[in-house]
Amino acid sequence: MSQILVRGLDPQIVKRLKSRAERSGRSLESEVRLILQQAACFSADEARKVLRRWQKVFANRRLADSRKLLREDRRR
Repeated sequence: MSQILVRGLDPQIVKRLKSRAERSGRSLESEVRLILQQAACFSADEARKVLRRWQKVFANRRLADSRKLLREDRRR
């Protein structure tokens, strides 16, 4: 099994990872291993497939113009 040493992590990142691990009932090491495995398993082809599926879901929907919503929110 290979090992990776990651230096210079922001303490807040480590804190959030520890919290996430606790909520999942895993050790910090197991949680980080799972995150890395999931990240490494998602290929560019898989990402394109997911993108195409979401494009089909939203293809015929009329979405609000977010610029208009942001402007309205800023005026409040």
